[in-house]
Amino acid sequence: MTAPPGAGPTGPNPPTGPSGPTDDGGEVYPYAVDYRFAPMWLAFGFVPGRDAVRITADGDFVASFGLARVRTPLENIDGAHVTRDYRWWTAIGVRLSFADDGLTFGTNTRAGVCVHFREKVPGVLPVGRRGHSALTVTVADLQDLVARLGRS
Repeated sequence: MTAPPGAGPTGPNPPTGPSGPTDDGGEVYPYAVDYRFAPMWLAFGFVPGRDAVRITADGDFVASFGLARVRTPLENIDGAHVTRDYRWWTAIGVRLSFADDGLTFGTNTRAGVCVHFREKVPGVLPVGRRGHSALTVTVADLQDLVARLGRS
């Protein structure tokens, strides 16, 4: 896959679109995409510009990453915080944590937002885990998403 115009062939790229309101009264937070890792996230069906974190007008948190999706009411969110500087093998694509029951939807190794849930959200895989207590998403607008969800 070729990097978009203006982006270095191996360097980080700008967000896939602006954060902000949607036509239906919700909010969208696009992923910050690093095209060096495209072969890894394309395998999960991720499409820049289509997949994002959304806050719906009816009060749901929805994170999509290709074939994977997490949806939960905003009332189930127990806070969020920024995390940084990941190893690529723990951060790119859809990843389950080996340390806990966390989940990652990752498009870069620089930074993301770890969202904590009061009650576990359903697992994204048809086998294995019984749910996830946290989800890390590598969105472009880290501080705005944390402010919107509340600090943990």
